[in-house]
Amino acid sequence: MPGTRLNILPQMKQIANIFNTVKTRIATALMLAVAMTSCHGMIFRDEGDCDPYYKVRFVYDMNMKFADAFHVEVNDVTLYVIDNKTGKVVWQKRESGEALNTQGYLMDVDVAPGNYTLIAWAGDGHRTSFSVSENDWRDNLQCKLNHKRLPDGSAHSYDHLDRLYYGKLDTAEFTDEQGVHVFTVPLVKDTNTIRVILQHLSGNHVDKDDFTFSITDDNAFLDWDNSLIDYEPVTYHAWHTDEAMAGIILPSGSTVSRAENTDNYQKCSAVVAEISVSRLMTHRNPVLRINRTTDNKTIVTIPIIDYCIMSKSYDNLSIPNQEYLDRQDTYPMTFFLDERDEWISSYICIGAWKIVLQNSEI
Repeated sequence: MPGTRLNILPQMKQIANIFNTVKTRIATALMLAVAMTSCHGMIFRDEGDCDPYYKVRFVYDMNMKFADAFHVEVNDVTLYVIDNKTGKVVWQKRESGEALNTQGYLMDVDVAPGNYTLIAWAGDGHRTSFSVSENDWRDNLQCKLNHKRLPDGSAHSYDHLDRLYYGKLDTAEFTDEQGVHVFTVPLVKDTNTIRVILQHLSGNHVDKDDFTFSITDDNAFLDWDNSLIDYEPVTYHAWHTDEAMAGIILPSGSTVSRAENTDNYQKCSAVVAEISVSRLMTHRNPVLRINRTTDNKTIVTIPIIDYCIMSKSYDNLSIPNQEYLDRQDTYPMTFFLDERDEWISSYICIGAWKIVLQNSEI
């Protein structure tokens, strides 16, 4: 009608609201469509996108506690990712320090999807006491003891060996499926301590400088699969010796001198020696020798593998022998001297076991 003003502002606002609502719904639908296309409708909060992510967990439960001690014992690890088809190392990474001491530690791995073998050399030892070959091929990822060579060409180790660990995961499938994929690499410890106690039953003082302790074995060269490579014998010498006193109860009627003895209780002098050695295996024949320095006479010579295995407790008798050698890492052995500083070779104490020898001419 003439002279009448139409108020169309409310209608315009309503139309604008409808348009904005439609636009928002269209945008949301497009975003969902993209998400459905690229992520199959899944959202991964860890990484914030839809690519596959690979992580590796290391576990060291091959011990006598049967519990994971990785975060307690291992503070250095190098991981090698190997293409299963070619045997080529396609990726490697080393991490060390406090991060590894945190429970739940995971190593990020950046490789293309594929089938791989994962190999790890770990522990301080793989960078100090041992050397790992830097190579692009699986078969050359070998680990060798850093030893000294005498003028006669023989190989010797005089040091405490830093801990060495090895791990392998065969045929790990790194899929292209979106999400976080975690692979577990189990570790085994390759370094051991042989603790030798030389005790004098007579009560006479035992001087640590009167004896030397060594173990000879061909176990200084480890292959990519942690098997031993025939190399050459290496003699491991005691890296630490000390003197100590310990009490024993002598049997009734014993003819051994009883200095400082009250009834059957005898306080005896002893020498304690520690020898660090590489991996022990059932098919090898490491030999322990104790020499008397006053006349350079060898007073003890024994093959130690059988005696190490004898130290199994009753609860562990079902463990296969090689698995036991891999789980155990410390073997105490006690030998007894008579008044002439000769080994009383009728028995040995290994761990909590007293082993009676049928043939004393070992």
